[in-house]
Amino acid sequence: MDNRYWDADGVVPGVGSGPSCMLDEPLSFWGGYDANAGRIIEAHHPQYDTALADVILLMSRAKGSSSSSSVLAEAIRKGTGPAAIVMRERDLIVALGCIVASELYAAQVPIAVVDADTWSQLASLPPGTRLRVEAGEESGRIYYASTH
Repeated sequence: MDNRYWDADGVVPGVGSGPSCMLDEPLSFWGGYDANAGRIIEAHHPQYDTALADVILLMSRAKGSSSSSSVLAEAIRKGTGPAAIVMRERDLIVALGCIVASELYAAQVPIAVVDADTWSQLASLPPGTRLRVEAGEESGRIYYASTH
């Protein structure tokens, strides 16, 4: 792939970098994620028992309860949450969790949303590819971590 970066829409501002982790299915943080252990606990999720601490979480969309925001904020506070989240669809509940963590705990976890073509390119990256997400109030970019 020749891209050094991909353009994105910023949802929650901040900067985060780490290895990529693509989820095959949506995740509800409420009941699907253990904020203490930092692992997916939804028994039927394809990435069951996967640790999400300090990863660039690639999740097309979220599912589930509005309580997901509190679980995500708690995971971020405890250091068991992702370094950044890249989504295909905007999700206000996930965004709220990151905003609360930023306001209450001064812990930034940016969220960026990408178009279908960019999502396909990100989905084709090998698992664990190091990425850096830089999200502003409206726009953002996703870089290969080693190039920026």
